[in-house]
Amino acid sequence: MEKLRFSELDEKMIYHRLSNGLSVYVLPKNFNKTYVTFTTKYGSIDNRFRTPDKNEWVQVPDGIAHFLEHKMFEMPDGSDVFQQFGRQGAQANAFTSFNRTAYLFSTTDQVEKNLQTLLDFVQTPAWTDKSVEKEKGIIGQEIRMYDDNPDWRVYYGLIRNMYRNHPIRIDIAGTVESISDITKELLYDCYTTFYHPSNMLLFITGPVDPDRILKLVEENQNRKGFKEKKPIERHDPDEPEKVAKKTSVIKMDVSLPKCLIGFKEKSPYRSGEKLMKHELSVSLLLELIFGRGTENYRILTDEHLIDESFSFDYSEEWSFGFSMIGGNTADPERLIERLKKMIDDFKNCPLDMEAFDRARKKQIGGVLRAFNSLEYIANQFTRYRLNQMDLFNLIPAFESLTGSDLKAALEDHFNEDRFTSFSVLKK
Repeated sequence: MEKLRFSELDEKMIYHRLSNGLSVYVLPKNFNKTYVTFTTKYGSIDNRFRTPDKNEWVQVPDGIAHFLEHKMFEMPDGSDVFQQFGRQGAQANAFTSFNRTAYLFSTTDQVEKNLQTLLDFVQTPAWTDKSVEKEKGIIGQEIRMYDDNPDWRVYYGLIRNMYRNHPIRIDIAGTVESISDITKELLYDCYTTFYHPSNMLLFITGPVDPDRILKLVEENQNRKGFKEKKPIERHDPDEPEKVAKKTSVIKMDVSLPKCLIGFKEKSPYRSGEKLMKHELSVSLLLELIFGRGTENYRILTDEHLIDESFSFDYSEEWSFGFSMIGGNTADPERLIERLKKMIDDFKNCPLDMEAFDRARKKQIGGVLRAFNSLEYIANQFTRYRLNQMDLFNLIPAFESLTGSDLKAALEDHFNEDRFTSFSVLKK
């Protein structure tokens, strides 16, 4: 057991790696609520992999990680896990992203009982051929629903413009065609490969006793037999640096057109401090160029090119990364033109160090406010940890950024060869 202290935030956390490889983090917080996440490093992009006991690469249907998340809530006795959490005073949920799947609950009561339930249902696979076939219809309806969602279409449309071969270009839920190939046996193959404790992370935060919680988790895991698991080899696709397509337009039944522009990351194989520095640098640049207090934001508003939906974001994980800028607009072509020019003008001007310092303080303030949310802490800590970063080093990392860091990120990320746009117009 290791005790970690973060003086900048006056936080203390307990870390323990169990004999089966499970990483357990307990962060005591004097809140009324307890929030717990149980996460596996397995997401939608992990559709091709190899393990030491299988010499050949295994290719599985797109959407299987999300499908597996749904099936995990099926218990051997046919009981409903959500109802069980409800009877125990907890709210439970789960999600699948590009590179992880998380199961979670929040509660103000019966924390230990709910924690046992979480560990047991995630570690008790139980599905049948019949239930798998039934799930295909349910998820197929979910896929069709998102196909009719213009915000989802513009988001994924931009990603597909960026990536030619990377599986990130496939919807997390897959397609109606791809999920039709999912079988009970394939689900078990993915489960045994990616749901081993050594590939998972348990995070508990709230008004808990760390020693008592760790003892409970250790006893729970010792009752279960886990064979030693060797590392998983994940396939990194051969993805060109340039975008797959410069621009795309589709028509849908929308009241107002939507438009996103974005830049594809050139070298998305960073982790640890390098990833944190680059991610924070690009995020700060976006704030400096398009933040609500900037002249550019005022111009876009005055020209009626944006509304309250306007946003920007940068995301990078192992093997992919991109920025996205945009929202609803009456004139997508004009918005694309203006956004590109604003970025080019920013690149050609000296960095305003006073504005840089103000933007950095604003970001730090946002982080400090976010630390009042147990959900934010748990989900972000897990995401950072899986990328060999530490959420509690976020503020020191912001404070250590220099003008040179931002200039390097500016030249590296905002490149014309890696620029693309996607618009949804009115029918």
